[in-house]
Amino acid sequence: MRTLGNSPLTLLVAMFISTASLLSASAYADYEEGQNAFNNGDYATAIVEWEPLAEEGDLYAQFGLGFIYKNGGSLYQNYNEAAKWLQLAAEQGLDVAQYYVATMYVNGEGVPLDYSEAAKWLQLAAEQSNPLAQRLLGLMYANGEGVLQNYREATKWSRLAAEQGDDVAQYNLGLHYANGEGVLQNYREAAKWYRLAAAQGNASAEYNLGSMYVTGEGVLQDFARAHMWLNIAAANGGDTAADARNLVAELMTPTQIEQAQEMARNCLNSGYVDC
Repeated sequence: MRTLGNSPLTLLVAMFISTASLLSASAYADYEEGQNAFNNGDYATAIVEWEPLAEEGDLYAQFGLGFIYKNGGSLYQNYNEAAKWLQLAAEQGLDVAQYYVATMYVNGEGVPLDYSEAAKWLQLAAEQSNPLAQRLLGLMYANGEGVLQNYREATKWSRLAAEQGDDVAQYNLGLHYANGEGVLQNYREAAKWYRLAAAQGNASAEYNLGSMYVTGEGVLQDFARAHMWLNIAAANGGDTAADARNLVAELMTPTQIEQAQEMARNCLNSGYVDC
């Protein structure tokens, strides 16, 4: 299973901080007021401060408004307004806006559901090295949504996002290597990318990595380590991980199970350093 995952709010805040200095002094004061209000959850004030700037063509204010109208909860959520402002920022070349426009076309939020339009905007953002766009574009090539199915392209874009540390892309790239999609089948490479994603708490990658330790594909067979990763995947919400862990436990002695449980505790308590 390939997943889209969540886009972090910190990406929005970091983008604002790094670009706000490009505004004029007077516009910056208004923009900063809106940013402060946004950071404090005062979306009403942020809208008041950003709307005049957005109407004058400021792409960061346009994006801020679009983000609020898309993700601001029931009080502010308005997909039509979100699509309007995000599209304006996207047309000015803002990669994160292009990504959000694409997601709205994927989900049919404020615009008709249209995978081809989504792929168009994702391509533009991905070419600017936006990892979220690269990840989703890779997924669309893998599924043949909005583009012709092309596993080489899927692997290309998944790899670019994975190399930037995106855990879902790392998991997807692991799947490509495990299944021989767009690359030669290579279980060692699959395990490598699963491990990187697993160390970020990706339950799907943890499950797959644990399963590889059961079968010895790409790694040395190790029931204790299999139990550890499946146990961690279950703790992180993996749907079938607990059942798989319990099946592995049937092949282990009580001492081995206790060792595996201690390994899982150490892994989580160390922030995935001691795994």
